[in-house]
Amino acid sequence: MASTHAWDNLTHDMREEMHDLAHFATVDAAHQSRVVLWATFIALPVLWGLDMMTNAVTESSTWEASISTWVNDLLPGNAADAVMWIGAITLVIGLLVAALPQVGGDVLGVWFALLAVNLFSVDQMAHFALGMVALAICCFAMARMMQADHARETRTRLP
Repeated sequence: MASTHAWDNLTHDMREEMHDLAHFATVDAAHQSRVVLWATFIALPVLWGLDMMTNAVTESSTWEASISTWVNDLLPGNAADAVMWIGAITLVIGLLVAALPQVGGDVLGVWFALLAVNLFSVDQMAHFALGMVALAICCFAMARMMQADHARETRTRLP
């Protein structure tokens, strides 16, 4: 029964967040901030991952140029294959943030930090790497805020 309870908590948490998005103006400012971070860190990796996999917005050569030599050597295939894998992983992590923001935020933060390490190794990409570091820090902060919300809501729901 523990898995059923965990599933109930997950679906309840997602309903709460979606409700907050729908009634954004009535939510207090601190909670609005958390909801905006949550929505952003769902949309950003999902759209970014889809673009990496489909090249709908960005040309594939642009993505391939952002893969460092040592990362390309670590991954099977060529740079195009690496971009495809990175896009798929990024997309899945975005979906994890949607389902479990208190865990997914940490996973996304680690992912952005790893992508930053890669970008620091590519010529002329240090400014993008610094942006990735900033995104990673924001992801970790969002995860902490969501953990606090989850703990507070769980305490208020207990009999």
